[in-house]
Amino acid sequence: MTRTTPSLNRPELVRGLGLGATTALVVGTIIGTGVFLKTARMAQEVGTPALVLMAWVAAGLLSLAGALSYAELGAMLPAAGGEYVYLRAAYGDLPAFLFGWMRLTVGSSGSIASFGAAFATFLAAVAPLAETWKQRLVSVGVILLFTGINCMRVAIGGRVQSALTLAKVLAIASIAVGVFCFSSGATWEHLRAPAGVAHWCGLPAFGAAMLSALWAFDGWNNMPMAAGEVRDPGRNIPWALMGGMAIVLAVYGLLNLAYCYALPISEISASSSTLHGSAPPVAFKAASTFLPKFGPRLVAIAALLSTIGVLNGSILTGARIPYAMARDGLFFANFARLGERSAVPIPSIILQGIWASVLVLSASFDQLTDCVIFAGMIFYAVTTAAVFVLRKKLPDAPRPYRTIGYPVVPFLFVLVAIWLVINTISTNPLESMAGLGLIALGLPVYFWQRRTHAAAFTAN
Repeated sequence: MTRTTPSLNRPELVRGLGLGATTALVVGTIIGTGVFLKTARMAQEVGTPALVLMAWVAAGLLSLAGALSYAELGAMLPAAGGEYVYLRAAYGDLPAFLFGWMRLTVGSSGSIASFGAAFATFLAAVAPLAETWKQRLVSVGVILLFTGINCMRVAIGGRVQSALTLAKVLAIASIAVGVFCFSSGATWEHLRAPAGVAHWCGLPAFGAAMLSALWAFDGWNNMPMAAGEVRDPGRNIPWALMGGMAIVLAVYGLLNLAYCYALPISEISASSSTLHGSAPPVAFKAASTFLPKFGPRLVAIAALLSTIGVLNGSILTGARIPYAMARDGLFFANFARLGERSAVPIPSIILQGIWASVLVLSASFDQLTDCVIFAGMIFYAVTTAAVFVLRKKLPDAPRPYRTIGYPVVPFLFVLVAIWLVINTISTNPLESMAGLGLIALGLPVYFWQRRTHAAAFTAN
């Protein structure tokens, strides 16, 4: 199939992201809503503080293994599109297209929709937004606002991301410090298993808890999507991935330990979740133990900063995939266009923002996140396996960075990811089938687009 090539007069992506902005993009697209909301659901699944913390650690190590593997691919193939580029190099057009289709319909857009929904939830703690329709309106508004911001030059989006990332990390750290230093009633006894609760919950329940934690870690794969705009990518992409993941692991470990120190597991389990929709989030409860009156407002501000940071980063990175697909002739040609002044893929950014707005009006936060993680985990496994494929297929290609712990690290990631996919089909069949169905819808689009492209080429 013949591919389109950029004309000499067409604007090109600008490498405007240095190491600081690139690391901020990694941290900013990971730390978002999950660390404030998902611990309650995890406690419901596993029943003890120790297993909650173990699930966080396991999800973090799995994400780190994936990031170490992606760092090799990103340094080797530093072009816009991230996994799409790696899958196309390793397996060909169809798997790459299906990944891009998944990111557009479920992954990036679903993530953006969930961040918009979470933003409205946190804003409701400090503003009169009790009615559902008001929260939905706010969700759509914040998505469209940051869609507009990202239609400007990438350096502007990068500076916004750096500022939001620093603010969110400082705000989250202040919550943890407040709990450890000033919390009333906090005790290490809270980390003991409740009487009559089994110390091991079984693999299916632990896997479900890991799935929730993986939502909080999701985003480690996003930065390579903007690799075409990173300066010195062979150096900056690996360092940003490893440094960013180290920051996230430290922040998540500290905050979740603070939750378990401040609150008994029964209070954590009864926090905001699908089972307790009207309850305050666990972070609000933890902050109330040292600031009874203003604690929830402090958390709400931290959560709002965190949410808009991850929202901005997801919009910036996710839109590069439809652009890359269109540039290669696998998607509608209009989406290969860049703004004349901004040199960013404006049609892709707008399409992503509109579809995310539709999703936020049609599904709940937990439904969106479960569907996103399930669909994403399928392609995370396949993409990580591309490290093995490309070492055989392109043995002499320049590799500024090679995966630490190869072949054990990528192999373990693929193995655990496959287990999580199978476990999720068993424990969350509705969200799993929705994710698989949306991916399958990409097949007729791919073959129709391929025939249309071939017919246009023949006519010329």
